[in-house]
Amino acid sequence: MISKEMTIGEIIRKHPQTISVFKKFGLDCNECQIAQFEAVEGGANVHHVDVDELLSELNQVISGN
Repeated sequence: MISKEMTIGEIIRKHPQTISVFKKFGLDCNECQIAQFEAVEGGANVHHVDVDELLSELNQVISGN
């Protein structure tokens, strides 16, 4: 399960299928070096994204739903 404390880089490394979700929310994280250190919550705040909605979609895509 993906949590808001996990770094974006960690999530993308473990679950590359999440890249499309990040892009959908306007976070082109796979192209950003800060993603290695940025927690999901921080990235969502910077880009004015609802972190709960983002987490919901990220967890859906890794569970195959």
